[in-house]
Amino acid sequence: MHSLAKVSHPHASVTIYLPLKKGDREGFRASEPLLKTVDARLRLAACGLFALIVVGLTQIPALLTALALAGCAVLAARPELAPTLRCLAALDGFMLFILFFLPFTVPGEMVFSLNGTTASYEGVLQAVEILLKANAVVLMILALLGSLGSVELGHAMARLRLPVKFVQLFLFTVRYIEVLDREYRRLRTAMKARGFRLRCDLHTWRSVGYLFGMLLVRGIERAERILAAMRCRGFQGHFYPMTEAKPVDRRDYAFAGLSVAAACALIVLEYLHS
Repeated sequence: MHSLAKVSHPHASVTIYLPLKKGDREGFRASEPLLKTVDARLRLAACGLFALIVVGLTQIPALLTALALAGCAVLAARPELAPTLRCLAALDGFMLFILFFLPFTVPGEMVFSLNGTTASYEGVLQAVEILLKANAVVLMILALLGSLGSVELGHAMARLRLPVKFVQLFLFTVRYIEVLDREYRRLRTAMKARGFRLRCDLHTWRSVGYLFGMLLVRGIERAERILAAMRCRGFQGHFYPMTEAKPVDRRDYAFAGLSVAAACALIVLEYLHS
């Protein structure tokens, strides 16, 4: 039985499914980004291992190596450039604002002085370490998990035997944040239709309080309806994946080996420069 390839026209809402033979399937798979074809469980485990190791690093050479590895992973994953740059810009902007004060609060050898306040070398070094760690971890998350859907990621968590309540909390949060956002926009539209404008007065603060209170009430009501609907469908506290996990192939084994080798290399670099 042939597989089907999905082809969409860019200027029309038409989707055509074409049959793929075995050779076509292999070529289509080869054209995908390398990391996108790796099993989601391995990607999640590798991402967690990388984050745990990077957080424990303290030497600049090891951190630079971790950042380079994350950059190579991004190149292999080939994510969309604009969202990736926006995410990094938001992260670095926030981190630079927070870390700006760190050199002035950590005691140590003076590097420079600003209006009588001295910045220490140890503080600057610590700020650089934190910035490198954050960028390396975020880049690796974008590379390994950025192409996974929320349901696929939740199934990977469940198959890795993570706590059931944590998996359920993740799936519900991802699903119903969007629902609450739509409810919030609906309430804001109703307020604007009645002539409400944000001002710095008591009426505005009271109205905003009513807005969030009503959002909380509607969220609770929706949660009760969802729970009742799930119980009617036989929900007993467990989600069962509707799809079977794909078998691990040679590419997955190669990815696992490279991940372990990279983790060991970071640990060795940290030890050599300590």
